[in-house]
Amino acid sequence: MLLLFTRWQVKGRENIPSKGPVLIIANHINLADPPLLSVSIGRRVIFMAKEELFRSKVVGYLIRNFGAFPVNRRQKDRHALRQANRVLADGMALVMFPEGKRSHNAQLQPAFPGSALIAARNRSVPIIPVGISGTEKIKGVGWPLRRIKITVNIGPPFYLPHTNGKLSKVERSQLTTFMMEHIAGLLPLEYRGNYSKKRKLKA
Repeated sequence: MLLLFTRWQVKGRENIPSKGPVLIIANHINLADPPLLSVSIGRRVIFMAKEELFRSKVVGYLIRNFGAFPVNRRQKDRHALRQANRVLADGMALVMFPEGKRSHNAQLQPAFPGSALIAARNRSVPIIPVGISGTEKIKGVGWPLRRIKITVNIGPPFYLPHTNGKLSKVERSQLTTFMMEHIAGLLPLEYRGNYSKKRKLKA
């Protein structure tokens, strides 16, 4: 469908390790983003998705079979954190959308700290940032006729700067921003939103 109805382009696929654990973080602008990432990345991935999606019998069935598990965004979901750690411990690829929901203006929104918590607990696991652009135009009945341009820009792996002990609220916020700025750097300027200005974080 992507090949038929869109001008789909993947950049930086060579940055994805062919095996071993990896944490993939991406912006989120359309319901099509998860399947788009699956076919763009080139290896099996497991998604962390907001629990609201699992309440629908149809959508819940589809995303569970797609390899997703739920997370409660309104509180520290220890079960979801343990499941995420287990995915990485098993040498698999975990995909997270740090914003926690779709952006309705295609610009980066303030992110939740969950991705930073998981990355901090798995510091030896490479983090792969991905910038998605174009999927916000997938709407209305006529979009297949327009052959919109969709770009999946996969950046090089990075790791979190060193921190001592348990993360404070300020440190969680700083690390979350650090991760989101890696995504922002892979997006056109008009998509960067809250992360358009790069801040310095000591390694």
